[in-house]
Amino acid sequence: MHKTISRNLLLPSLIGLLYSPAIFISPTVFAADNAISLDEMVVTANRIPQSRESVLGDVTVIDQEEIERQGAGSITDLLRLQPGVEISSNGGAGKTSSIYLRGTNADHIVVLLDGLRINSATSGTTAFENIPLSQIEKIEILRGPASSLYGADAIGGVIHIFTKRGGDTPPKLSAAVGVGSYGSKRMDLGISGGWSDTRYGINVSSLDTQSFSAQNITDITKTIDRDNDPYRNFTISSYLEHTFVPGHSLGVQFFQSKGRSYFDGSNFNNYGDQTQQRYAISSHNQFTSFWLSTLRIGNGMDDSTSFSKPSKSTTGYSRFKTSQFQYSWQNDFTLPVGTLTVAYDRLEQYVNSTTKYTLRERENNGYLASYLANVDQHTFQASVRVDDNSQYGTHVTGGVGYGYHFTPEWRAGFNFGSAFKAPTFNQLYFPNFGNANLQPEQSNNVDVNLRYENAKLRAGVTFFDNHVDNLIAYAPNPVNINKAEIMGATFDGEWHPLERWTVRGNFTIQSPEDAKTGNLLARRGSEHGTFSLLHEWGKFTLGAEVNGSSLRYNDPANKFNMAGYVLTNLTADFRITPEWKLEARANNIFDKNYVLATTKGDFSPNGPDYNTAGTNVFVSLRYQMK
Repeated sequence: MHKTISRNLLLPSLIGLLYSPAIFISPTVFAADNAISLDEMVVTANRIPQSRESVLGDVTVIDQEEIERQGAGSITDLLRLQPGVEISSNGGAGKTSSIYLRGTNADHIVVLLDGLRINSATSGTTAFENIPLSQIEKIEILRGPASSLYGADAIGGVIHIFTKRGGDTPPKLSAAVGVGSYGSKRMDLGISGGWSDTRYGINVSSLDTQSFSAQNITDITKTIDRDNDPYRNFTISSYLEHTFVPGHSLGVQFFQSKGRSYFDGSNFNNYGDQTQQRYAISSHNQFTSFWLSTLRIGNGMDDSTSFSKPSKSTTGYSRFKTSQFQYSWQNDFTLPVGTLTVAYDRLEQYVNSTTKYTLRERENNGYLASYLANVDQHTFQASVRVDDNSQYGTHVTGGVGYGYHFTPEWRAGFNFGSAFKAPTFNQLYFPNFGNANLQPEQSNNVDVNLRYENAKLRAGVTFFDNHVDNLIAYAPNPVNINKAEIMGATFDGEWHPLERWTVRGNFTIQSPEDAKTGNLLARRGSEHGTFSLLHEWGKFTLGAEVNGSSLRYNDPANKFNMAGYVLTNLTADFRITPEWKLEARANNIFDKNYVLATTKGDFSPNGPDYNTAGTNVFVSLRYQMK
């Protein structure tokens, strides 16, 4: 049982650093000026822009410079280094990956791409593996309940991905080419800029890798395909915005990712094709000095096809295509004290599949109001939302927060929020499996935080307590029978002890437990964290990072475990000219054997583990027109 958080698996290499007075550190590398930005803006915390220092929620911001400096191979590689984030992965590049935030389930996160939901309507999770980092300008991670702002599924938090956009500059070209281990090749090309009152941008990227076999197969009958499982991806995104008169603009966005990933399953060369596509039209109108109105209309499509037989005329062919139409009208009113936001969100979901779902569509109408105010040393926020769904009816959520600045550097905060997660189409309507009587999962979360911030040091700790009721379990069909209790603390920060030196790291200690049995929830550890060190030396930037997790289990009964691990990675880049840069990254330099996911369970006690990468290197050349 795990009624208290075990400490005997604590990572020694992290603990000594994280308990030192300067650290609580975040994993991504930092900018060259050796100073912390104190005026960084955050949108996701309250659906309106606000300075990071005034945000009451537990937020991480990863900008484009940090993304490029990290040199991570995928968005999941980048996210796993962030505070409170754990991942599981069913193999190498392009394979299904799951993100766990603050110990909650993988489908307890709302994932937004430029303000639009991209969670799958059938599974509830997001195909992060098909979103290239080269398309991303910024990522904001909001940890904690956010259903009172974003509706269903935001029990663990929100991950908001912003794609690259144009600016008010002459045309600028960007390009990158890279090669690495496992026969990996990547190419990126983009152009962006502005002319008069118009801003534009277009970016394309491609990835081709031979990767490695997804599963660690030991089956002597050779009934499983054991060769490498390649992955290919081509992605394009574009953006166009025009300002007609000051304060009134119209913009259009497009994103499409096409990927093919091979997987193990039989002697046939099994593979799956997946297309993710999003487009949106948005209008921003500053009607008066105190009234800003934003209207967004968008559509998202996920089309996933699997082939596990020689041709699609056989039973090995399956297809899941979901469409999500989204409409949002948000109005922000600047009051004498604070800002009032009222919004209407509509979501229409449709499923088209070779599987005959008993119901193929549903709709949701969401109505919300939120208030944010900064008065002297005090910050207040409150929000309430009503969701009316054609499947599960009406659900009301709310949240309140308060923060106090003791000094310009020290601040304490408190947040309480309720949240819920809607059952997916698979859980409700999958033939001979779904349960149409399922009710939403519900949670109540409270967290308190203490933060210190100046130009050289940013450090903080957040304590959280989350109770989830009506948790959906499989017995063997989905039913609302479980409860979860998730308590813990996250330490994070960054420190510049000397000129051109940056130290970062984070550490989470938690107890994500089944409330009835006290067992750890599947694939989540009681401790995980990252430490990184960066040094700038002339035109060189050198970095090292250590990332690790304690033991995790693959099953609710905690019979089948995945051992804890510690990985060490190195990064380097060389500024050839102001426009040209050479980048390199070496992962898992000690070639550790570790597991992020396995097939082992009661029905397959000897099932194979999913493979992870050994020591691997990736080198790229980047050009950015100045």
